[in-house]
Amino acid sequence: MINIEDFDKVEMRAGTVLDVKPNKKSRNPAYVVTIDFGNVIGIKKSSAQITTLYQPEDLIGKQIICCVNLTPIHIGSVKSEVRILGTESKQGVVLLQPSEAVQNGDKVF
Repeated sequence: MINIEDFDKVEMRAGTVLDVKPNKKSRNPAYVVTIDFGNVIGIKKSSAQITTLYQPEDLIGKQIICCVNLTPIHIGSVKSEVRILGTESKQGVVLLQPSEAVQNGDKVF
């Protein structure tokens, strides 16, 4: 278990998907997702294994929730700067999304 102080270190924010392309160098099927988090955080990229339920054209314009303060990692040739959040479900990864439109960069708490 973690304590509340540890949880408070995790910075989750809402962002809007701008672009989605296949991550051709990933070992598993994945997309390179470009996300706008507003003026303070800016535009970030992530590699995400979300190809089972989502087509690139269906993700453009969607708001999603991401962890924005993890150390970036390289997946294939992509510098994954944020972690896209979703549930690991029987049908595949289901993205976490705000139930209403919010400002890019709004904090999740």
